[in-house]
Amino acid sequence: MTEYKIYGFGYEGKTAEELISTLKTYEILTLVDVRLTPISRKKGLSKTKLREAIEANGMGYVHLPALGNPKDNREGFASPYTAAWSDARHRFEELLRNDNAQDALDEVRSLMLNGNVGLLCFEANTKCCHRDVVINELSHGVFARQYT
Repeated sequence: MTEYKIYGFGYEGKTAEELISTLKTYEILTLVDVRLTPISRKKGLSKTKLREAIEANGMGYVHLPALGNPKDNREGFASPYTAAWSDARHRFEELLRNDNAQDALDEVRSLMLNGNVGLLCFEANTKCCHRDVVINELSHGVFARQYT
């Protein structure tokens, strides 16, 4: 049985074309958008245009807002390995325990049965983004607190 992987991608500093090229390099079958609100000022990176471009390149696109980070919890992620960062991660871990988030995680796990999955958010540095917590949960199945 083939083992598929989960990857995290931030589009900060990239065009839609560059993002798609990177997704192809990693053989992504489905891109899961984990932005709470999938809107971008960057051309082609808002939900509808991005979905169209992704699908035109033979990949699937799924938006799972239940895996999005609330606006009031984002600031803490900006400074990795600080107390604020640890607190923001812990708060997001707690949010992942709700039923909607658990259903969304199950959906990602199902997608991973068929091919490589990419998680998309804005931040280029994974450690500055909540998608790192989502990837940790999908990879290990625990809410690890090793970052304090």
